[in-house]
Amino acid sequence: MSKPGTPKKGGRSGPSSPGKKASASRPGQGDAKAGRRRPLTGESGSKPLEERRSPSKSPGQGKSSIKSSRPGTKKPRQPSDKDTGGLVRLNKYIAAAGICSRREADELISAGLIMVNGKSVTTLGSKVNPDDEVKYNGERIRTERKVYLVLNKPKDYVTTTDDPKERKTVMLLIKDACKERVYPVGRLDRNTTGVLLFTNDGELAKKMTHPSSNKKKIYHVFLKKAISAGDLKKLAEGVTLEDGLVQPDAISYASSENKREVGLEIHSGKNRIVRRMFEALDYRVDKLDRVYFGGLTKKNLPRGKWRLLTEKEVNMLKMNAYE
Repeated sequence: MSKPGTPKKGGRSGPSSPGKKASASRPGQGDAKAGRRRPLTGESGSKPLEERRSPSKSPGQGKSSIKSSRPGTKKPRQPSDKDTGGLVRLNKYIAAAGICSRREADELISAGLIMVNGKSVTTLGSKVNPDDEVKYNGERIRTERKVYLVLNKPKDYVTTTDDPKERKTVMLLIKDACKERVYPVGRLDRNTTGVLLFTNDGELAKKMTHPSSNKKKIYHVFLKKAISAGDLKKLAEGVTLEDGLVQPDAISYASSENKREVGLEIHSGKNRIVRRMFEALDYRVDKLDRVYFGGLTKKNLPRGKWRLLTEKEVNMLKMNAYE
């Protein structure tokens, strides 16, 4: 970058008269004669660097390009729940109860499905007092503390809160975990074992399961028979199922000595996706164990046991820090 008043190499320092050879101006001469300071090279018409950086106008200098704040023009701070006497936004109140996410709560409000103290509220941004009676589908919504826990799911348990066939559900395994009602996040087949998250945080649950979140899952696959290196390569390149092409992020033998065990990393959350991939090449899955889900593992957690997530784990999940 050349300094003000310094001619460009191989160029001219100022305008020249017809038929007259232009002479190079000395620092401070050419532009002074023109009654102005020369702009920075390549910034024709712009103000000198020191003026553009100046936060305020001073005598003898051009007008600063940085606007100084004027009294009364500062953008007002948005009031918090404390500023409004403990009132909270209705969508936040609904999400805090574990019903759904805030965005989905706005949809419920707009549809007239939320009652506050006996009256339908359809205005987005409405606020309520924690003691107000808020109802959805005729049932009162109650806010409760957020609970997050992970289970190492065993076989023969279905991932649902209630089963019409009266099979064992994963809820039996965590019945003594907390007084709050939590729900399984995502699903694992009845015979699939491994990492399963439970929470009453509707926003986090959606973040962990929505396709746009693209959460990584790692499985330990046990096959009925050994799989050849050629078929393993076919799976790595992707297989076409009835609902489209599916390609794992990574796949390899879990053990160099046992060709029946495979480690598979995938982001797809389609139903029975791992089993269907192997079935497409005539391999049956004997056992399937999920060892990783969106940042959570079953390390040091025996089969059928659960544990509460640490504060750090919860914060990392909320920040979407894990793939």
